[in-house]
Amino acid sequence: MSSEYIISEPTSMDKEILQHAVQELFNPDHVLRFPDASQIHFNEVQKLSLEYKNILKIDHLWDFSSLSKLELNNNTIEKIQGLDHLINLTWLNLSFNKIEKIEGLECVQKLEVLNLSNNKISVIENMDTLENLTHFFISNNLIGQLDNVLYLRKFKNLAAVNLFGNPFLNEGDYRFFIAAYFPKLMFLDSRILDQKTRKEASIKYHYVLEKMRLEELELHQADEARQRHEAELKLHRDAFVEFLNGSSLFKNMFKDDPKAQTLHCAPGVDSLIQTYLLSSWFPNPCVHCYYCHSTGQTNHSFWFLDLTLTFEHQMGELCTQLFEMGLAEHKRRETEVKSFFSCQEKAVTDCQEKASQILAKFNHEHKERTEEFQQLSDPEVRKVKIDHCNDEINRLCKNLMTLEFQLVSEMEEKIKTFDSSVSDMVRHFSETAQGMFSHCRHLEDDYYQKMQKVAAEILQTVAIDTRKEDLPDNVIMLFENRDAVMDALATAHDNHLLKINDRETQLTTGIRAWKEALIKGIQDEELKRNRTNISDIHRYMDNLREQLEELI
Repeated sequence: MSSEYIISEPTSMDKEILQHAVQELFNPDHVLRFPDASQIHFNEVQKLSLEYKNILKIDHLWDFSSLSKLELNNNTIEKIQGLDHLINLTWLNLSFNKIEKIEGLECVQKLEVLNLSNNKISVIENMDTLENLTHFFISNNLIGQLDNVLYLRKFKNLAAVNLFGNPFLNEGDYRFFIAAYFPKLMFLDSRILDQKTRKEASIKYHYVLEKMRLEELELHQADEARQRHEAELKLHRDAFVEFLNGSSLFKNMFKDDPKAQTLHCAPGVDSLIQTYLLSSWFPNPCVHCYYCHSTGQTNHSFWFLDLTLTFEHQMGELCTQLFEMGLAEHKRRETEVKSFFSCQEKAVTDCQEKASQILAKFNHEHKERTEEFQQLSDPEVRKVKIDHCNDEINRLCKNLMTLEFQLVSEMEEKIKTFDSSVSDMVRHFSETAQGMFSHCRHLEDDYYQKMQKVAAEILQTVAIDTRKEDLPDNVIMLFENRDAVMDALATAHDNHLLKINDRETQLTTGIRAWKEALIKGIQDEELKRNRTNISDIHRYMDNLREQLEELI
């Protein structure tokens, strides 16, 4: 370690400290003779040693995107932070600091070696993203619970752990505990875990391990089921047919419908059905009304028997057809999208290959011209050669620009064709879906008309039957008020139609928005690519001209 830049006072990490650290990597014995600091490119540095700098805070590392190894041991760091841009970091040494909590490691997902020894950490936590971790050192900290170490079981590649010097050591010989719960671990506290220790550990913790294994298996299976369910829901959302399979829409139509609840959930309605209607109207009545059938309630209602179940069956079949068609259309669209991007990639690759051939030919000839130019002494001849070189540079620029403009024209045509194709798919799906939703509305209208007829007959029967005196007063009031019953039916009908209309709007607007966002995204990316290429061409030409000027 160089002694020319040792910091004695506590400090934050700044650009000056980082520049000196990088310089030490290249020439640790002659730091002051290193080239100008402007020649240091932080984004190319792969290793950085910042130990013994008395650093208080990790900072200014956002340019070190290629960094793979970072040494920050023996400082006064109190918090793990400032690592968000170190996406390629595989080694991190923060030992001998003043850290009290494990945090700030979410973005260093490639980390393999983590050294937190000799700090003030009391809990092993917040390391879920470190799936590649193989070596973890946390000796001489404040870990008080041996069970907390089980957090590390999630790291399947873990080969070495150092836990020595923590308070939980007082709980006895923890080597058997670790060997039992970490069967793939090779080293503990810098000592190999031999087969004898592993065997004794497996016997000692046999029942506990078996219980844990079963629990973990159950959790794993539940997690897999959850992931499959989420993937399925995502597929349905991407196809714009979520919750259209089976009776989902039908049940949603009657969900939280206060008017329907008024009609069939009043106490005594069951008695009314049994006394007046079921035996004569419905020889084989359903045991649950529609509302109860769809919501899990247990009240019966005379107008939600075969009529409602038929309606549910018809709606379910229609929605299932729409659902299956939506998945098929989604697959067609995905195939079309993949085909477009494949063609786009090929067109860009072909253009790049042609540009590379043009550049290779030019560079070969340009090198010969510049070498020939350097041998000339006659000013007039040199001027002619310089003009010729400039002409060739201009010709190169024109050729590359022509190639780029040809690619732009080709991509415009491809995007136009793709847009037309996807628009046809979206239009076909939308129109078919609208037709099916229209059919749903017709089914609802038919159901509503039949409901009105049934309700009218019941109202008439109740009005003339003397047995109604045996019913509760609220039931009598309900069935003697024709306007209230009919109003409840009409309101429920309007609510059902609104649910159908809302789902139709959600589907049609969703797929149109998807298409527009897709095309716009492609156009924006193509424009960005084009501008970048043109800028690169002009920058390359300027560089060639500058080099030519230096020869004059």
